[in-house]
Amino acid sequence: MGETTVTTLDGRQGPATTPAADEHRGQGGAGGMLSRLRTPRRPRLWFEILLIAVSYWTYSLIRNAVPEQKAQALRNADWIWSLEHHLGIAVEQSVNHAVNSVTWLIVGMNYYYATLHFVITLGVLVWLFRRHPGRYAATRLVLFATTAVALVGYYFFPLAPPRLMNTSSGGHFIDTVAVHQTWGSMASGNLKNMSNQYAAMPSMHIGWSLWCGLTIFALASVPWVRVLGLLYPAVTLMVIVSTANHFWLDAVGGMLCLAFGFLVARLWYGALPYALPRIVGQQTPMLPMKA
Repeated sequence: MGETTVTTLDGRQGPATTPAADEHRGQGGAGGMLSRLRTPRRPRLWFEILLIAVSYWTYSLIRNAVPEQKAQALRNADWIWSLEHHLGIAVEQSVNHAVNSVTWLIVGMNYYYATLHFVITLGVLVWLFRRHPGRYAATRLVLFATTAVALVGYYFFPLAPPRLMNTSSGGHFIDTVAVHQTWGSMASGNLKNMSNQYAAMPSMHIGWSLWCGLTIFALASVPWVRVLGLLYPAVTLMVIVSTANHFWLDAVGGMLCLAFGFLVARLWYGALPYALPRIVGQQTPMLPMKA
């Protein structure tokens, strides 16, 4: 009674399920438990707050515990800079100097870099929790897997950001936070000792902002909001280059991490997060019933 049903092509009716939930039928024991874990369910607020807080604390702890390996990080930066020159995309220094000449713009970008990375990501998580509970867990898994695999990059490929490159290597970048004395960034200034300065590859500013942008574009119903979703990672890319916090290729690394995150969610839930029902237990559209 009250069970959601769908009509199949041969005219029979049955309960609506998600791809991962289908595996639960006929299974018991460990297999059944695994299937239940892979079935989307309504998130609990207290659990999500605790999970996100503990996860970010763990991520920060591991990221900052990775040995800085300054010498290797500087050598890797020289190699990235040389590679970009070979590819014809080494324009970060020109962008950095050009934007730095417009004080109001670069100051705004410094604050953007320090704050929106967290604010927008948390805002999208809250929006998913409230408006798309059936897709929340899978989309959150994408974010978590993306962030987790980034730690591998920080450990195996320490990389100095452009602003910390040796000038003898041909990099003459401006540390815009230090020059303009803006607050809030752990990349420069008084807070720099609280964060690993040589963990620039991959860029999680890009990984997270692209996650936000794709999620908003895929799930928002208002056209101009969807456009803003696409603009957000594009503007973020401009910001991380203008402030000399990342190379273009760091952004590519962030995109690859995000692709890995989507793959993990696809394998775990049996579908991409945006293809799951919006509400837990919601009918999956198939064929309309005939009167």
